[in-house]
Amino acid sequence: MGRGHGWRTVAGRLRARWRPIVEASAAATIAWVVATRVLGHPQPFFAPASALIVLAQARGQRMLRAVEVVLGVAGGVLVADVVAQALGPHTTLTILTVIVSTLTIAAAIGASNVFLVQASVSALYVAVVTPPTHSVIPFRFVDALVGGGIALVASQLGRPRNPLAPLIQQSRHLFDEVAGVLEETAGALQRRDQDAALAALDRARHADEAVDELRSAVSAAREALLFDVRRRQRLSRVTTIESAISQVDYAVRTTRVLSRAVVNLTRLPAPPPPELVTAIRLLASAVREVERALAAELAGDADAVGRHAARAEETVLQAVRTGAHLLPDGQSLPVLVIVGQLRNAAIDLLRAIGADDMGSLSRVDSALGLPPA
Repeated sequence: MGRGHGWRTVAGRLRARWRPIVEASAAATIAWVVATRVLGHPQPFFAPASALIVLAQARGQRMLRAVEVVLGVAGGVLVADVVAQALGPHTTLTILTVIVSTLTIAAAIGASNVFLVQASVSALYVAVVTPPTHSVIPFRFVDALVGGGIALVASQLGRPRNPLAPLIQQSRHLFDEVAGVLEETAGALQRRDQDAALAALDRARHADEAVDELRSAVSAAREALLFDVRRRQRLSRVTTIESAISQVDYAVRTTRVLSRAVVNLTRLPAPPPPELVTAIRLLASAVREVERALAAELAGDADAVGRHAARAEETVLQAVRTGAHLLPDGQSLPVLVIVGQLRNAAIDLLRAIGADDMGSLSRVDSALGLPPA
């Protein structure tokens, strides 16, 4: 990875995640201040800890999961405090009793794995690391509730006015990454620059993170719209993006295989076919048109959806036709692999904009010059 690309990657991650950093820092600090100065609790570790745990949960289904985690942390602390005071801390019997009690209660109420893990870890921390308080008032239980409550408030205050805005931004980021990889790959192939091809391949290997973040953004947008009565009718738009993610995920994997084949092609003595560079650049343009079509879907602009989807289809089929010219010429194996990946990516992108499976396959194979199945 080049130094310039490395700094761009770091800067991009910070731009994408500065809000959660500020949110978590503020919530933890406020929880500490409330527990120490307002409630007067001594060493309220679980106030900021609970706030951080809640805010660290996945963005999808954030409110429901956050409430569950708050109850899990506080419940685990309460169980451990009671057991440690009854049996004494740092004993094998205490540890066994704490674990069995916490897991039994969690199972009895039908808690999820998230609740179970948070309750168990919190209980073990109290039983093993910190001594019991020997107080009638369960300070640590209250601290956990305080921190979790503040985190819930912070998570709601941090929501954007438009629940779909983060989803649009994350979708754009993913497609920019995929298109950027393809453009870098095409440039490296044209220059026969093996180092640049390897850098593009490294970038492609990290694109899976953007897919995961897009899935989280879809879940977060779905939850936000469920809580927003005025905008709840937009849920169908989120469903459309959710359906496209699987195909986009396939396209990301295909791009990675294509980039790896380009690395191999740059190692060969023969110059690469110029048609291959053109085809990869056309594929990158198609990726950007798909992103514009999905963004228009989220914005509710049906005319723009149709316009960009048509451009995406036209461009991706043109990329396949360009690559098809290389098939009968006895090309090297990396060239054939790249043409094959162009076909796969084209099918995935067409499906991402709503084309049916058989229709996508038929149009792409026709563009490739293959007989109908």
